[in-house]
Amino acid sequence: MRYDQRALALVEVRGGQRFWEKAETEFGQRGWPVVTSFPRGDDISAGVLTRDPVSRLYCVEVHLFGARNSRTEQAAAWRIQRLAKTARLEMYVRSCELLDSDREQLTEWRVHTIAHRLPPHLRQRPLDLPGRLRRTWSVVRTRLAERRGRHDTGTFVSGTASEARRLARMGLPTGARPRTDVDVRALQGREHSSIVPRRDEDGRRQQYRLMAWLLAMTFCAVVAHHQSGHRVWVWATFAVACFVGAVRSGTRVFLSGGRGLSVFIVCAATSILLAGALGWFSSDADAWTPVQLAVVTAVAVTAIGVWLLIRQWTWDEWLAWAAPLAFTALSSFVVASGSVLHALYAEALGLDPEDLDVPGIWQVTATGKLLSFLSLALFVPAAWGIAKHMHATILRPGEYLNVPLYLLAQATVIGLVAVLAVDSANDATTAVKAAAEERKKAPPYFGVEPEWTCVEPTVARKQLNVRGGELYPERPYLSFGVSGGDVLLWDTDAARPFKVPARQLRLLPAKDPRMVCDVAAR
Repeated sequence: MRYDQRALALVEVRGGQRFWEKAETEFGQRGWPVVTSFPRGDDISAGVLTRDPVSRLYCVEVHLFGARNSRTEQAAAWRIQRLAKTARLEMYVRSCELLDSDREQLTEWRVHTIAHRLPPHLRQRPLDLPGRLRRTWSVVRTRLAERRGRHDTGTFVSGTASEARRLARMGLPTGARPRTDVDVRALQGREHSSIVPRRDEDGRRQQYRLMAWLLAMTFCAVVAHHQSGHRVWVWATFAVACFVGAVRSGTRVFLSGGRGLSVFIVCAATSILLAGALGWFSSDADAWTPVQLAVVTAVAVTAIGVWLLIRQWTWDEWLAWAAPLAFTALSSFVVASGSVLHALYAEALGLDPEDLDVPGIWQVTATGKLLSFLSLALFVPAAWGIAKHMHATILRPGEYLNVPLYLLAQATVIGLVAVLAVDSANDATTAVKAAAEERKKAPPYFGVEPEWTCVEPTVARKQLNVRGGELYPERPYLSFGVSGGDVLLWDTDAARPFKVPARQLRLLPAKDPRMVCDVAAR
């Protein structure tokens, strides 16, 4: 089974043989190896714990997901406590110690021959200036050829520089004799030959700290770019402090060596981030705003949090309920919410949803917009996943407040999504009403395109069936199209819509919404 951390726990199980066997079965089902077991008061517990014939101690290797921090041992104990509650066992964690499972990252080397090099006595022989230049050029060409791998033997070794050289010259059990005519070169270049990397997880933690400092620096620089006065210097100072923190973290990426390379990479990454965020190679209009950067950061954090959450699920859980439930919920939502935003738009204008004849492609687009709002709801499970990965105390397994807190947070986010959807429709209708008042072009809204139209009646005025207002042919009206056999027009003076049967009118585009329509003379 997959896991991130290992902890060795001393677990006391009480109740006798039947409960001991049940506990061993539960340990085996979770893939937790039992290192050893002994009666309480015997073996390493002699003189530490009193003897008890119905109690037995187990040294169990607990596997768990999550980060390696000061709460990892406690998180392992939580899982054993949850197992005790689930299996109805009298089980106690008497001690827990985190096992170091971090892997060492060894420098990789290629073995090459050295027969092409000048002999030592020729390299040390005194020469005149032209001879020294020729000898120097020969050495440079030799080193370049070695760096390009032209003299590689195909053998691969790993370790420190001295270990790699000894391994390359060592004999093998197959009968190969030790060699003295080979040397080694670092796979990543000459600079890496003096670098000692950190262990795997430790190195990743240093890289995450470096990325956090760089993102904080970029955010402060973007905020400073959009400020004025003394606030520019305040935020610029924060950005410089974050850059100093990034350089300091960069020098700690490797255990030893490579500081110059690290500083160069940090400076290059800083230049690229600031150039993209501040629009150095384009116009100021392309520069990012603090809101945009915050949204991008939130999206990235949400994606990471959701991944940290679902990576702890097994394939059985996915196939059994998670994937079908997600597919069913998403399909039902897409089918049912195709015109939610259009319904809110119509409601804000005082219309019925049936009054708007919206093409299907625009209903799908509106659904995508609503789904983008609903994506904010993923922030709660994302934060949940990050908190679980960091072994937050409030999310300990079996905590009774977990579900209520999760539901409350999710309900809050869903409420925020509803507010965003309503605001989207209200903003659109406010813009339409303002355009009607100012006699300007009205903005479209997901397939609804209000247009200024001149209306020419084709029947006598007394026969016009106007519902909800009065029709004055000399005035241009904002038309929302034809739906259900009726033309939907907006009365600017009364700030409300009205309907007229389409068969009683001839619709002509208005050349200028501020001018009187030509049909007024007819």
